[in-house]
Amino acid sequence: MQTASTDHVIVLHGIWMRGIAMLPLSRRLRAAGFSVDTLDYPSVVGSWNDSASRLADHWRQHSGRKVHVVGHSLGGMLALHVAANHAGLPDGRIVCLGSPLRGSAAATRMGRMPGGHWLMGESAEILHDGLPDWQGQRPVGVIAGRTPVGLGSVLGVLKSPHDGTVSVEETRLEGIDEHRVVAHTHTGLAFSSEVAALVIGFLHDGRFPNEAST
Repeated sequence: MQTASTDHVIVLHGIWMRGIAMLPLSRRLRAAGFSVDTLDYPSVVGSWNDSASRLADHWRQHSGRKVHVVGHSLGGMLALHVAANHAGLPDGRIVCLGSPLRGSAAATRMGRMPGGHWLMGESAEILHDGLPDWQGQRPVGVIAGRTPVGLGSVLGVLKSPHDGTVSVEETRLEGIDEHRVVAHTHTGLAFSSEVAALVIGFLHDGRFPNEAST
């Protein structure tokens, strides 16, 4: 039986998803003793800056204890962006799952196709450009997939290894603390018990358990 933690975890979905998609991961985090909530944000039709401000406000509401953030794909990018650009956030760690932190070749290619920019909406620019190198004090762990099944494979723009949507290379951002590659697809990262165990280990200790070279 897991001991209850005073730490809180905010879970963020990726593009074209809603918070309900993150329920399996949220349940595993609760079973590990964390209090958890999922935050919905408009990944396509909403303003990136508005989503960032909303997350920052939500993050601050849990002041007085450690607050971690776990984000899948675009959600991980949003978490790092907010941590780098908004003050007064509680201490805690961040885990990004399959996040194209250095920019997404698949998103760039899609944006050049008819109707592609509309499909990505306000997230198109950040997915194309990626994020600056991480210079914050907050520990950051990244988990990438290497099972190549997904839209990016069809578009033919991803360097191997990749998870079908994001290449492992795109997830490696200078300044992050830990990086792990696992045998899952991009979507599968959000549902995997193996990934959940890695996330829990990092939130507890600031490193992934059973560390291996990736």
